[in-house]
Amino acid sequence: MPPLKKNGKNGQKKKLTEFKFNVDIRTLFIVAFVALFLFFTFQSLSKAAKQVMPEKSITTIVKEVKQGKIKKIEIIDNKILVYYSDDKLAIAYKEASESFLKTLRDNNVNLDKINVTIKDTQASAGLVNFLANIIPTILMVAFFIFLFRQARGAQESVFSFGQSRAKKFSKESPKTTFSDVAGVDEAKKELEEVVDFLKHPDKYKKLGARTPKGVILIGPAGCGKTLLAKAVAGEAGVPFFSIAGSEFMEMLVGIGAARVRDLFATAKKSPPSIIFIDEVDAIGRARSVGVMPSHDEREQTLNQILVEMDGFNPTEQVVVIAATNRGDLLDPALLRPGRFDRRILVDYPDLEGRKAILKIHSRNKPFVGNIDWDKVAKRTVGFSGADLENMLNEAAIQVAREAREKITVQDIEEAATKVKLGPEKKRLQSSLDKKLTAYHEAGHAVVSHFLPHTDPVHRISIVSRGMALGFTLIPPAADKLHETKTHLLERISVMMGGRAAEEIFFNEVTTGAANDFDQATMIAKAMVIEYGMSNLGPVNFGPNMDVTQMGRAYYSENAISQEMMAKIDQEVKKILTEGYDKAVLIIKKNKNILEDVAKELVKKESLDQDEFEKIVGLKTKK
Repeated sequence: MPPLKKNGKNGQKKKLTEFKFNVDIRTLFIVAFVALFLFFTFQSLSKAAKQVMPEKSITTIVKEVKQGKIKKIEIIDNKILVYYSDDKLAIAYKEASESFLKTLRDNNVNLDKINVTIKDTQASAGLVNFLANIIPTILMVAFFIFLFRQARGAQESVFSFGQSRAKKFSKESPKTTFSDVAGVDEAKKELEEVVDFLKHPDKYKKLGARTPKGVILIGPAGCGKTLLAKAVAGEAGVPFFSIAGSEFMEMLVGIGAARVRDLFATAKKSPPSIIFIDEVDAIGRARSVGVMPSHDEREQTLNQILVEMDGFNPTEQVVVIAATNRGDLLDPALLRPGRFDRRILVDYPDLEGRKAILKIHSRNKPFVGNIDWDKVAKRTVGFSGADLENMLNEAAIQVAREAREKITVQDIEEAATKVKLGPEKKRLQSSLDKKLTAYHEAGHAVVSHFLPHTDPVHRISIVSRGMALGFTLIPPAADKLHETKTHLLERISVMMGGRAAEEIFFNEVTTGAANDFDQATMIAKAMVIEYGMSNLGPVNFGPNMDVTQMGRAYYSENAISQEMMAKIDQEVKKILTEGYDKAVLIIKKNKNILEDVAKELVKKESLDQDEFEKIVGLKTKK
């Protein structure tokens, strides 16, 4: 422990030298105003109090002194305060040049019998008069200084519009590293090379290689693009500037381009460095291709980025990383080599990727027993990294809400359903509504079970979630890279199973199949228009992206005749009708089984895969 002396005078002196007098003009103005207000208030109150006292002449007071009615006299300048024996007060005024004591002596008054006090207030009155004159002047000067500072601040803020809003990450800030990222191994490898370029540039320069100027991350939302950028910031050990594409845009013309210049100028001052632009499609969209091209603020900003990345003064040792989920909208000039040299697809994680992501997000969470993460990963086909993180977080919240200590497999299953479909809604349904929903969902499940190329039914429920009164979960058993025509046709039949069950068992139809028809129609249209899976042949009848000779991209509608459009409609209707007929055939063939499933649903409200297969048997696949 250090001796006390070091914390004594020396420490005190250091504190005193570090003290800075800081005055806020606004606070000073308020305090002075309150003080002046109180001063004049008290002064007016004192005047009012004095006006209540009766005023008497000096002759009367001298007579009352001789009569012994007065016990005390106070002389304050030209004022004489008289205190009577019965505690009453009076006031008299004398000439400033005359002495009241002399008047008393001249009238043979014995001064030893009365208490006479003389108060000289000339000095205090002078101070009061001085303050009364100087305080309004000080307040006016302070007010004008305040207005001047406000105007100067506004002027400075106008000129600061052109400064970059990028946030600089230092080495001391909390780090995200590549060990915190999983499920995107190819993207990680590409970015690890960029980090290695910045850390060890010499070994690449020996071979004549140059540092990539730009890397663009393209992929769906929630798949880890921003997380990868954070990992680069944590691993690189160089200045890292982060900004969103929308932060370049302002109302004033030219501000976006000015901010781009300022951002790159700042990054060039401390090479090597990294600039990360999130949601780059906000400023990087393809420029106009019309006869009269627009000359708006966004295009000016984009042009400045193009020049900064690869112009007459190319950016050296500054790597630009951008992220977007709308890569199809970006300008071709932005994507060419020399600007963004590498385009990295950050897609949904596969089975192994989901397992790795689940292990990362389960690090600090307690679980009951050994969770089979392989089974959870297979259950979550189509989940993004953000979905998986949200799923485990929802499971932990559910356990905490119920005052339990560990997360179970059932909690994870409930959280996965909640992430995709929403929370349960305990709606009061009539027995008829429950029965209709049960037969509708049982129709989906039974048709799926008896079709050879569909995946196993994972769960059926008639508990309302989101906008759905019930649901049938049929997640893919494995990650699929291709969709076959047979599988798509069977998916349409499964979607038609709900309406088919309603019509067969109730001889009535409901509005519950509206969403089923919507999804089935989308698949059928895609088969005819885009995939060439109809009698119209391998022709794409949908919109396509044209690239002109100037390198500009835009979407255009294919010119389709009315006759061909009618044929397309006929093919779509044919696919949907055949799918519905197949669903009706399967339900009529397995009518008793569907009734058993529906009755069990009405009783339990939810059936998992094992309970469902106990009723219908194991699924056989070809």
